[in-house]
Amino acid sequence: MGTLVGHLLPGVGLLAFAVYYSWLTSLALLRKQMVLKHPLLPRKLLGRRLFGQISYEAMVKVVVSALGILGEYFYPLGVNRLKMIDWKDPRRLFVFKDNWQHVTMFGFFFLSGIVDIVSHAQPARWSVKLERAAEALAFYVLVLLMITHIENKGALEIRVHLLLLLPAFLIALVLTVEIWVPDNAPLWVIKSWMGLVLSTWMLQICEMYIPFTGQPWKAENPMDLAFVTIFFCWHMALGVALLVGIYSLCSFWHHRFSSWTKTLGAKYQRCAMESSGEELEKLNAEAVPQDGGV
Repeated sequence: MGTLVGHLLPGVGLLAFAVYYSWLTSLALLRKQMVLKHPLLPRKLLGRRLFGQISYEAMVKVVVSALGILGEYFYPLGVNRLKMIDWKDPRRLFVFKDNWQHVTMFGFFFLSGIVDIVSHAQPARWSVKLERAAEALAFYVLVLLMITHIENKGALEIRVHLLLLLPAFLIALVLTVEIWVPDNAPLWVIKSWMGLVLSTWMLQICEMYIPFTGQPWKAENPMDLAFVTIFFCWHMALGVALLVGIYSLCSFWHHRFSSWTKTLGAKYQRCAMESSGEELEKLNAEAVPQDGGV
């Protein structure tokens, strides 16, 4: 991840997932749902006998994590980083440290996706708790790996990655609380907010590789380091603004759709043929034209 592409791809993926989760949270709050419902893949795509119901979230975790693992090992084409120890060197040094860290991170998110699939196939009381525990474990692993990832780095990279740890740790903490306190609306909101902050800050790191000003960021400049923290605070406010915007759009769609369905339901109503004789006589009387009428 120490390149522009290495931060851009995870940032875009995290942003898409955070927007998706914020959308689900907004609709759940508008509909006053007690449980956060995740859309499921159609059974026709999976086969009724082979798979049970699988959510889009679980499938995205598995596919994206698998692609990330393959990319760490074999991208660009022609390279092979499956080797962990250089056996040709008498000192038996470890090699490709960063890649193995990223593979470990992707591997735990892949495990979280597998747990989601198994949980949906065999629903039980403890299924949701198991899903939250696996997802929390993935974020805790992310925090641990990022702490070691910044070793032997410059002051600027250390600062931006330490700030990246804050939303990741808070997400892991919220997921841990959800193991014992599931289906809690405030926790949904906090998790959505921190997901937006995590993803937008990941994209902000990309700007440090290609600065808008044309001048590279300097780790030895105290002003640059100070503005890194200022920008992160702005990203926290940006996360709130994005969450409010998503909620507003969902609210507009929800009320528009609800009013449309109510109008449609009120317009088309069949008359019950088994109604009492008095009701039928009343309807027939209304149908007879009045004197002087057209």
